[in-house]
Amino acid sequence: PSAAVPRLQNDSWGKQYSHALFKAMSHMLCIGYGQQAPEGMTDVWLTMLSMIVGATCYAMFIGHATALIQSLDSSRRQYQEKYKQVEQYMSFHKLPGDTRQRIHEYYEHRYQGKMFDEENILGELSEPLKEEIINFNCRNLVANMPLFANADPNFVTAMLTKLRFEVFQPGDFIIREGTVGKKMYFIQHGVVSILTKGNKETKLSDGSYFGEICLLTRGRRTASVRADTYCRLYSLSVDNFNEVLEEYPMMRRAFETVAMDRLDRIGEE
Repeated sequence: PSAAVPRLQNDSWGKQYSHALFKAMSHMLCIGYGQQAPEGMTDVWLTMLSMIVGATCYAMFIGHATALIQSLDSSRRQYQEKYKQVEQYMSFHKLPGDTRQRIHEYYEHRYQGKMFDEENILGELSEPLKEEIINFNCRNLVANMPLFANADPNFVTAMLTKLRFEVFQPGDFIIREGTVGKKMYFIQHGVVSILTKGNKETKLSDGSYFGEICLLTRGRRTASVRADTYCRLYSLSVDNFNEVLEEYPMMRRAFETVAMDRLDRIGEE
């Protein structure tokens, strides 16, 4: 026996237990055989066994700790991994600095540091749950928009489930005059300018919508629309627009009334 053990024979059980625990931990956690070299084959095999068990437990602890840390904010990690790919893409194509900055700002405003596979998540839910989530997410849009506030709840739900969230930066042309229109837009937050041939600007902000004229007339855009601020919009495709309004003809008349008023004002300029 080593010289340290006889000194503990008459000590309290607390000191004996502490020394035994220290020796076991020094075998299992330290690189090597711990504080004292093993004596005899039994000590050698027991020491090797404790080192193997200790190394295995240490590796498992590190693995579980890493997985736990990553799972605490997986959406932020997913965003960071995605944006690293974007940075590599911009570097590969040698994009100019101002374009890179605009792309960076777009990602910051569009995803706000977190990224989810929202379509997949909603696609796995039942229709009632999906509608409940969409109605909750778009509650501010519904509250600010008279068209939705006074409409049939079933119509509102049918519209909201078909909307696509989009972000535009200041100076972006959301709609260009003369192009074929395939979408209309609802403004959740931001300010846009409607630019007509007479160079007169009309401002629209939260709770407004635009782009419906082209969908109703099946013609080309009658005006351009430019984002003045960062704009958080919801877009509705022409196919979804017609699909919903076929079920709710009264709402088509409401859109047509606003569209005719806007066309009259454009014609006067």
